[in-house]
Amino acid sequence: MEDKIEYNTKDKDDKSGNYEKICYMCRRPESKTGAMISMPGGIDICPDCIQKTFNSMQSMDMSKLSGITNIDDIKNIDLSSLNIPNMNVNPIPERARVKKRDKKRTEPLFTMKDVPAPHKIKEMLDEYVIGQDVAKKVISVAVYNHYKRIFLDKDKEGTRIEKSNILMIGPTGSGKTYLVKTLAKLLNVPLAIADATSLTEAGYIGDDIESVISKLLLSAGNDVERAECGIVFIDEIDKIAKKKNTNTRDVSGESVQQELLKLLEGSKVEVPVGTNQKNVLAPMETVNTDNILFICGGAFPALDDIIKERLQKNTSVGFNSELKDKYDNETDLYSKVTNEDIRKFGMIPEFIGRLPVICTLSKLDKDAFKKILTEPKNAILKQYKRLLELDEVELVFDDDATDYIAEQAMKKDTGARALRSIIEEFMLDIMYEIPKDKNIGRVIITRDYLEHKGAPNIVFRNV
Repeated sequence: MEDKIEYNTKDKDDKSGNYEKICYMCRRPESKTGAMISMPGGIDICPDCIQKTFNSMQSMDMSKLSGITNIDDIKNIDLSSLNIPNMNVNPIPERARVKKRDKKRTEPLFTMKDVPAPHKIKEMLDEYVIGQDVAKKVISVAVYNHYKRIFLDKDKEGTRIEKSNILMIGPTGSGKTYLVKTLAKLLNVPLAIADATSLTEAGYIGDDIESVISKLLLSAGNDVERAECGIVFIDEIDKIAKKKNTNTRDVSGESVQQELLKLLEGSKVEVPVGTNQKNVLAPMETVNTDNILFICGGAFPALDDIIKERLQKNTSVGFNSELKDKYDNETDLYSKVTNEDIRKFGMIPEFIGRLPVICTLSKLDKDAFKKILTEPKNAILKQYKRLLELDEVELVFDDDATDYIAEQAMKKDTGARALRSIIEEFMLDIMYEIPKDKNIGRVIITRDYLEHKGAPNIVFRNV
């Protein structure tokens, strides 16, 4: 399971020494500035800033500073005896404190024994995610190789293994985000989930590209070394496609793709700790993205039309010709996608080249909807059964009722997200009426009740 991040208070941090001191003026950590000088009021200032401050102080009692020839001599003075005016201290938030790097760490963060095999990862995903076997295999192998790549990267004499970033393509509600979120719960690896819709080019309103790495650093407890071995999932990646027929600067489309190139390829970037904004007084840390695995996912609406157009180019007239409507009812059309189709959608070639593994998710059918309702550990029907168990009432769904729910979900064409909206609608009256009568022991949901042709079957307790 993913580690729970706990942030210590300042007093605890000072005693345990887990976090670095941050310069009050320049916001650099102690690992970059050297030993800090502690000032009254809990302020820490680096030697560079204290030298500048020392040269410009005019209101001090200069008699107490006689004999000082360099900055090191100030450490021997009782700073509380100086007439320094009170300062408005702006304490650093706990979430923005930088963990000290353990210079004595000789063992790696993990060994090959800690690397779960792909089939083990898939077995864990199968307990929560229904279907999408191909996608689960691709994700399992990618994470497995990601661990091994970091472990073998320390071998300078061996062959260097390049990382394989993943592009997940699938219709809405097919389980892209849920698949990665479930992976985060099952694996002990820092994982950050970012939304591409909020990203803009540097200098414009919105989040910078480096905010993605800031979220990963936060999920790793501000431990840079651990964050450099993490995974980043960028959702809604299709929203940064190039805008067509525009006369203005595309600050949230092609420009974002171009700035993402350096992160996907691997580079050292400076990111603020504990915040997404660079213009605040927050400590900065350098993170190397070379060992970070990037997974990008998106629904790519209208991509199926581009695929159909390419497949229908070979249509002709004759006995062996292919009909133009051959692919209209194709449920797994995304599996036929190529890099050329993605480029026509609006992704630049340089961006596609840095995502060599393309993982497609198929559209859910009726059988998949029925399994989603009942089989996963946190299935929707199990959640409602658990809610009524608190009222000592058993909730039962017959087969015809689950068939009806699956049929209605397919009509909505919004994937698995439609299931909860459908169930919420007919469960409203039940959840409202059941607590009124303490003699109700069981409620059976039937198809007639869902079709508004009758009431649910209620079984009373034997009194």
